[in-house]
Amino acid sequence: MRKIFLAAMSVLTVLSASACSEKASDNLENAGSAIGNDVSNAVDQAGEKIDKGLDKAGNAIDESSDRMGAAMDNASRDAQREAREAKRDVGSAMERAGNDIRKD
Repeated sequence: MRKIFLAAMSVLTVLSASACSEKASDNLENAGSAIGNDVSNAVDQAGEKIDKGLDKAGNAIDESSDRMGAAMDNASRDAQREAREAKRDVGSAMERAGNDIRKD
């Protein structure tokens, strides 16, 4: 039943298409062009949105790596400062110990 209906619709479509006037053909062509333009515009807009999203993601990655680099630089400076202070503290402790030994 379904096949018969589809076949009948196909025959009617072919007959109506052949009976179309030139004006109807022009309207159909214009509609096809409009649909094509709409699809093209939608694809362009989607491409622009994807590009903007990728740019934002790239910027976020760059900013994060910059912040991470700055944090690592700060941590390195802190570690060097702590090492210098520890070295001074050990030196002072050794000097005091040496003085204590001399006194004895």
